[in-house]
Amino acid sequence: MKQRILVLCTGNSARSQMGEGLFRAEGGPGVEVFSAGTRPSLVRPEAIAVMKELGIDLSGHRSKSVDEFIGQPFDLVVTVCDNARDTCPIFPAEERLHWSFEDPAAREGTEAERLAEFRRIRDQIHQRVKAFFEQSPSPAA
Repeated sequence: MKQRILVLCTGNSARSQMGEGLFRAEGGPGVEVFSAGTRPSLVRPEAIAVMKELGIDLSGHRSKSVDEFIGQPFDLVVTVCDNARDTCPIFPAEERLHWSFEDPAAREGTEAERLAEFRRIRDQIHQRVKAFFEQSPSPAA
């Protein structure tokens, strides 16, 4: 049975979308990964661009509401922003983690400056995801 993972943030536009892609890439076929937001919006083009640099395609993703997942069981629920941790409905999960990352969408400036911020946050999330799989037993295939 696959390990089911839900990654949550406010808008489901950047951090949770990148987290979903990174969990899926690092976890391989043994994981089933979803992301959602407490106030869904649109997937940020900067998130799509910086994930493409790693060979992870988010272009077909859409921003989803946590309401779509109410009542579904998860092995792991990860909140990647403080607002989602504080306002998210409770999901039945074996394990809950809270990883607080700055919102790269809040970065103003040139396109290059915004992309640099998205890369910085992507890399922080990637480090945490890799560490999670290094410390956890391998998910079932």
